[in-house]
Amino acid sequence: MWMTRQEALDLLSSKNPEPNLLTHCLESEAIMRGLAQRLGQDQDLWGLVGLLHDLDYPETRDRPEGHGLEAARELAARLPEEALRAIRAHAFELNGLDAPESELDFALRCAESVTGLVHANALVRPQGLAGMKPKSLKKKMKEKAFAANVNRDMILECQRLGLEPDDLFQIAIQAMTNIAAQIGLA
Repeated sequence: MWMTRQEALDLLSSKNPEPNLLTHCLESEAIMRGLAQRLGQDQDLWGLVGLLHDLDYPETRDRPEGHGLEAARELAARLPEEALRAIRAHAFELNGLDAPESELDFALRCAESVTGLVHANALVRPQGLAGMKPKSLKKKMKEKAFAANVNRDMILECQRLGLEPDDLFQIAIQAMTNIAAQIGLA
């Protein structure tokens, strides 16, 4: 048995993450659960991967080459290797280890990247997440200055999962709407 969601939340909280990092992790978890459901995968495991992928960020913020690696080491006895690999692979460009290969690897990369686009779009819309459509995110993807830190190439890795960007956007909007109160978007 791997760690429970409550154990994962407790571990994440023990790192004293900044509120925006905690929000990002909750959003990533929700989207990963949505992707797992869509792709017929283990929603609990994929959710844990989304929740814990940035576990080491408070310690590696100034040492990006360690991002993903330290989290995977700390979680080694608590998650299966496929989950640890996805956590390492989500930061491949920084740590140089484990290029993404598996469905889980690509799911985490596109899920954690799309959070910023959806969240930023909700903040500029008078109705927030309510009524948001994939086409509005598609338009924002083209505006490089909007949510400029969002890695659009990683969002497009959803195609490695057999999903079009509109599919990912719809999953992300629904997942984040379901937790809107927790992430300050209600």
